[in-house]
Amino acid sequence: MKRIDVERRTIFVGLSGSHGYGLNRPDSDFDYRGVFIAPKQYYLGSDRIEQKDQGWDEPGIFSFLDGNQDTVIYELRKIIHLLSGANPNVLELLWLREYPVLTDVGKHLISHRNLFLSKKVRHTYAGYAFAQIKKMETHRKWLLNPPQKKPVPTDFGIEDEAPLTKEELNAFLEYLYNLIRGKIEFLSESEQLYQLLTADIDFKGILKQYTLPDDTLEYTQKLTNSRKDFIRLLQKSQSYQGALREWKAYISWQKNRNPARAEMERKSGFDLKHGMHCIRLLRSGLEILKTGELTVDRNIAGDADDLKAILRGDRTYEEVMQMAEKLIAQMDIVYEQSILPSRPNLDQINQLCIQLVEMQGWN
Repeated sequence: MKRIDVERRTIFVGLSGSHGYGLNRPDSDFDYRGVFIAPKQYYLGSDRIEQKDQGWDEPGIFSFLDGNQDTVIYELRKIIHLLSGANPNVLELLWLREYPVLTDVGKHLISHRNLFLSKKVRHTYAGYAFAQIKKMETHRKWLLNPPQKKPVPTDFGIEDEAPLTKEELNAFLEYLYNLIRGKIEFLSESEQLYQLLTADIDFKGILKQYTLPDDTLEYTQKLTNSRKDFIRLLQKSQSYQGALREWKAYISWQKNRNPARAEMERKSGFDLKHGMHCIRLLRSGLEILKTGELTVDRNIAGDADDLKAILRGDRTYEEVMQMAEKLIAQMDIVYEQSILPSRPNLDQINQLCIQLVEMQGWN
């Protein structure tokens, strides 16, 4: 869809990112996130759209978005799905301080924001925080012990044959994933366990991200009716492709780093921005479990100065990691005490979605 058509059906645009968190500096970018409701053909026809994240140099209505590349406007059904899954990046959009665009339909969605809060935030906020830790640890490893050369197949014992390509690996792992999923279909009557194993755990992501360990190879061979030499090549190829992926990521990181951020990273020994976001996410998740509310602006939450101290390099890597460990332990305790529902009421959310589409209309 063209920018102007999306903007005509936009129900809100909020200022997020560092400005939303109250952590912006004079040179901070403006990150805008919003929601629009697609026209009739996208609901009743075959056309599909999930979000508008480019094309902001096209003619539009909202001049403050002109040329801004840090803008994403989600289609309603996409954001409802993400909100229902307690996605931290979109949950916060319903609790922002500043909405340059806010229609009556947008107000109706925001007035029902508590529908999307559940104990799932324990897992999603901690999961996003762990992703920041993973990036921190990867960058720290590159700073302290950078890779010396591009990996080659012989480094992983692949001597007389070509390693499996990424496409070949993914095709086999997709097949393995479907076999594993098929093994747990009989658990469908145990609703919570079935949901955990088929939806909450990203088996496909695990299979593609981590090399198969030795103790699973024999079972994998039997499950897939594969040759032993193929399974061993699969494992070696996973190790090689993983190392190659990390090498490419390292080269890209070296090439595209912000110079000021790189200098701060060099001095402190870790990525300060990832460290700050890790603590912010954990504190936000803890607050939701405690209070049933989300506070995006960290000045209101009361820890903006503390988070800025991390960004300045006033906290060591060890201190940030200790803070994270304590917050995770607190979340585990508060999770048991929280009065939030275990999961959101999907029937109510579905009805809200219908209401919003009806309020917007097709014209």
